[in-house]
Amino acid sequence: QLVESGGGLVQPGGSLRLSCAASGFTMSLYAIAWFRQAPGKEREGVACSSSTSSSKYYADSVKGRFTISRDSAGVNLQMNSLKPEDTAVYFCAVDYGPYPPESDSSGTYYLSSNAYDDWGQGTQVTVSS
Repeated sequence: QLVESGGGLVQPGGSLRLSCAASGFTMSLYAIAWFRQAPGKEREGVACSSSTSSSKYYADSVKGRFTISRDSAGVNLQMNSLKPEDTAVYFCAVDYGPYPPESDSSGTYYLSSNAYDDWGQGTQVTVSS
């Protein structure tokens, strides 16, 4: 089971830190990603930390603003310089594998919702003045 926390209302230019905790499995063994879904839009991959934690992937829309990281409690998403278009429900998800060999197309795989097996319930992030 995955549980997200840390969402809320923030002004444009502000920051939020989302956290994803797991029960029933060891997160450090698997690829973990953050996705988001805005009303009327498809679910979008935002960031992923690979199973080895050595590779991280980001959507172009968040590069330089969002950072995915792991700690003993789980997987975090630090979101800076937030924009109104970042408003969405944010989900964390786990991919139990197997994983494809590292390649130039790894980002496409890891930011695709089809790769993921279990999902959290989501946390709302609203960026508005």
